Parts: sequence; structure tokens; C-alpha cells
Amino acid sequence: MSEQTAETIWQGACAHLRSLLHPDVFERWIAVIRPVAVDDQTLVLGVDNDFYQTWLEENYLPIIQNAVTATTGKTAAIRLTVTHSDAPASPDAALAAAQAMAPMNALLRHPSGPGHAPKRGAVGTTDSMLNPRFTFAEFIVGPSNNFAHAAAMAVAQAPAHAYNPLFIYGGSGLGKTHLMQAIAHHVLGRQNAKVCYLSSETFTNEYIDSLQNRTLVQFRRKYRGVDLLLIDDIHFLAGKERMQEEFFHTFNTLFDAHRQIVMTSDRPASEIQGLEQRLVSRFEWGQVAELQPPDYETRMAILHTKMTHHNMGMPEEAVQFIAKSIHNNVRRLEGALTRATSYAALLRRPLTVPDLERLLHDLLDQERQQLVTFEMILKAVADHYDVRLGDMTSKRRPQAIAVPRQIAMYLCRTMTPSSLPSIAAAFAKTHATVLHGVRMVEKRMVNNETLRQEIASLTRQLTLSR
Repeated sequence: MSEQTAETIWQGACAHLRSLLHPDVFERWIAVIRPVAVDDQTLVLGVDNDFYQTWLEENYLPIIQNAVTATTGKTAAIRLTVTHSDAPASPDAALAAAQAMAPMNALLRHPSGPGHAPKRGAVGTTDSMLNPRFTFAEFIVGPSNNFAHAAAMAVAQAPAHAYNPLFIYGGSGLGKTHLMQAIAHHVLGRQNAKVCYLSSETFTNEYIDSLQNRTLVQFRRKYRGVDLLLIDDIHFLAGKERMQEEFFHTFNTLFDAHRQIVMTSDRPASEIQGLEQRLVSRFEWGQVAELQPPDYETRMAILHTKMTHHNMGMPEEAVQFIAKSIHNNVRRLEGALTRATSYAALLRRPLTVPDLERLLHDLLDQERQQLVTFEMILKAVADHYDVRLGDMTSKRRPQAIAVPRQIAMYLCRTMTPSSLPSIAAAFAKTHATVLHGVRMVEKRMVNNETLRQEIASLTRQLTLSR
């Protein structure tokens, strides 16, 4: 590469990167890089501070290296170095950069993002590529997820022998995809297996393409010939009769051939409206595992582990504030930490709690919107319908009590991230009773304007009282 200058090489690489990246991503993370020097094997690039260097090395180094290789025709090493000025970033500029960082990866045009490569033995579209960080070693186990983790480990160690199928459900950002991909990593690392990881939406889109292109035979051969099928967001199939028919036969073929099937959903299979009963029963044949929001100790462990792995530094008071403020979503918890540490790096001073409140105000608002409790709902419904609070969880069944009780069950289901078993325990009822109550309210609301207005009023009241 020595016959080309660093500036010439970098100009060519930038032209390549512009075709791959969203313009906002390019301007935020690539345009700030400066060519420094080049020799026969290494291109040295400069950035303004340690934060840019760390973030680019962890997230964009492979794609930058590919762009340089495409430009020069030779495999080149890339070295990032800090050539910053002595002046720290202003608080407003640091805040803007830190807040912009979290969603940047989602803007990548490249399907799998930088640094993701297909695993040996993986089949399918680019969606079958795995996140290298989603391994069992990176998964923090606590009371809220220990059963799901143990079930996933058992499946990874003995596919199609331990639990088949494995059905993992839980709210957004709790680790469903992490566990699913950890199974794939474990299997691919220990045996020469055909592994396919994809979303239900991708499965649906490929099925539609196969119908249009008359390649249905190839589509079926592709997915019915794998050793391990991992399919995310299976609830996406709800209401799609032809897709359910296709997946039903794919499921049966794999199961009968003793091939492992793993699925995730945001709710139990029995709660997915529009899903055929024959699929519900098959999804429940093996093991069903729920992921719940992590407790405080687990959230602290997640934050400390991420800080250790990525050499992040932050005052313990700030770490505790994040752990206490963000309860329901691990992805949001980790995003808050990344945003906070990047802000501190740009600002070059320790973070304070007021800094965090300002920096994370949007995440904190999202958390507050999810803090409606069973107790709040029971009291609001009891007061609205003038029934005793104790009757809401009693065995009495007169109409004057049964209807408010069902409305309370419906609000618990729609306004909290809790599962049906958790709601059933709060009402001292069975899972089936709660499910029946929720569906009865949904059915009545279709033709009952008064009921719709009452539930809307209760929802507003509970929202404002948070």
C-alpha cells in the first residue's frame, strides 16, 4: 500500500463506506476520522478522543477494514489512534453525541451490522448471522431468568434430546434473542450442524417469495433440512393462516426427524390470538420458559459485567442510579450505561446524578410509563365501580363483582408487562380464569361504547397517577 498515500486510500474507503452506511451514521462516525499514515501493511487513522477510538474499534473496525481492502486490493491492518485537542467537549455537544449514539447501529444499511459474520454451518439469509456477543458467557443469570437459561443450556448441550421444542417468552429486551443465539453459538462451536436462526417475519417473506418465484420446493428443503431451527417472534404468525399451515408442516418434519426447534415470543403460546390450536399444542410439547424483568441485584451485576468487559469507568453512585431507575428492559439498561459512559468520556469529568437525570430523561420517562402496579389497578377499579377492594380477589361471583374483576384483569394485562400466571396469582385465580376474563372484556368492548369509555377513563387515571 505504500505507493498510495493515506489520504488517497481513505478517500476511496470513504466512497465505499458511503454506499453501505446510512448518511447519519457516516457523518457521525466515519467523517470524523482522519488519515494519519500508511506503510506496506498498516493504515493509521486518527480520531479526536478515546471514546471515538473505543466505539469505532468495537463496532466499525471490520467494515472499515473491508472498505480499505476493497480500495487497495490488499488485506490491510487498521490502527486507530487518538490525535485529539486538549479541550474537552462542551456539555451540550457531549450530550448530543451520547444521546445519538444508542440508535446509530439501527441505521446501518448493512443487514447484520458491522462486525457480524456468518457462522460456520449456518444456513439461510443474512438474518441467520449471529451477534458474536450473544453467548452464554455474556448472559447474566439471576432469579428472573435462571430457569430459561438452564433450559437453553440443556438444549445447547443436547439438541433434540433435552427439551424439544423450547419455547421462550417474555417482554422486550429481557434476553430472548440473546439466549436463542447463545444456543446457536454453542452448537456451531461443538459440532458440524446445520443451524438456521431467523425471525418469523423473514420466514414469512421468504415463503411469499418462493410462491411468487415458484421455488417452494427449495424453500421447504432449506428449512426442513436443518439440524437446529431457531425462530424469533413466533407471534408474528398470528392471523396468517397459510403461513401457519406451512410452519405446521415444517415443525412436524423437523420434530419427527429429531431435529431441535427453538422459538421465542412476547407472550405464552396460549395467549397468541389468531394462532391455530394445533400449533399452540405443539409449541407446548417441550419446555416453556418465561423471562421476567431482572431484580435490582441482577441489574447491578449486568452493569458491572458490561463495564468490566468494555473497560468502562463510572462512579458507583451513578451505576446504582441507573440500576434503580431502569427496571423492565435489559437492552434499555445497557443502552443507558453506554450513553452515560460515552457522555463522561466526551465531557472528561465524573458523572453526577443530575447529569444522568438530564442525559437519560427519555429512558426514565419510558420506565415511569411502565410503573403501574396491580395494587393501583385494583384500587382504581374498585373505587370506580364502588365495590370492596377485598371482593376483587375473592371467590364471590355476582355480576356486580365479576365484571369489575374482569376489567381489572384486562388492565393488568394491558398496562403491565406481567404474564398471565403472575396476574392469576394476584387475583388468586387460575391462568385460564384470567385469560377468559381478558377475552370477555375485549369481546364486550367491540360493541359496548360505555365500557370502552370507562376503560379509557381508568387507563388515563392510572397513567396520570404514576
